[in-house]
Amino acid sequence: MGEASVKTLETRTDLSSPQVTEVEARPGGQRTLVSRLRAPRRPRIWFEVLLIAVSYWTYSLIRNAVPEQKTVALANADWLWSVERSLGIAVEQSVNHTIDSVTWLIVGMNYYYATLHFVVTIGVLVWIYRFHPGRYAATRLVLFATTGVALVGYYLYPLAPPRLMNGQQFIDTVLKHHTWGSMASGNLKQMSNQYAAMPSMHIGWSLWCGLTIFAVASAPWARILGLLYPTATLVVIVATANHFWLDAVGGMICLAFGYAVSRAWFGSLPHRLPRHPEPAGPHPATELLNRFRR
Repeated sequence: MGEASVKTLETRTDLSSPQVTEVEARPGGQRTLVSRLRAPRRPRIWFEVLLIAVSYWTYSLIRNAVPEQKTVALANADWLWSVERSLGIAVEQSVNHTIDSVTWLIVGMNYYYATLHFVVTIGVLVWIYRFHPGRYAATRLVLFATTGVALVGYYLYPLAPPRLMNGQQFIDTVLKHHTWGSMASGNLKQMSNQYAAMPSMHIGWSLWCGLTIFAVASAPWARILGLLYPTATLVVIVATANHFWLDAVGGMICLAFGYAVSRAWFGSLPHRLPRHPEPAGPHPATELLNRFRR
């Protein structure tokens, strides 16, 4: 009886205390390549600058390489305009004419449209990189995935902006007021695809900025400004006759896709990740390069 009890206790001890191998004992020893790639890491400035520059150059190249199907784009604009009228939201022309009557306001909006789209987006990226490095990679992935899926929209659904429609009397505010900087009108229009209005990346990017600031910032005034920025952008894209309301909806859908991709990869929304990344060892790509050097 006592001998059987001793054997039973030994068996239980063996089951509850499995041997730990050397690989398992090392931190991250059991982590797969995918999990290591997913691990948030402290970003490197030279890599990020290079990545963003190459990515934007590629985006511009692909966007402008999409065939400018003028006839189809104008037909799509007429159809979209009729849909908005049937929904009772076709007020873009009234907004365009009303704000254009205030010269200083519409000129300011022209410069807003031409500059803040880039300045604020880069500023938010730099802010997250500097103060929230653990959330940077996931936040950047949202932006990249949003922009990538927008290219599909430009290819599949060429759309003329309201200012290029025939017979609708929209005002091209850049041409009228001779403002600089916009590649959508004037002397720089040959550098940009004029029929890539759907989806609106002015909305996609500004809403990304606004939601990022609102989710991460601690100061109430910063969170409020974060929400006001995409709201102001929506008014600007309509007042300058560069987009329909529904183009903005397209930009929102693209952003939702971007968040879904980031969450699927990192397993969490960006703002829920740790502010500072935990030590995760060398990046798998760095290890691979080191092996080739040996």
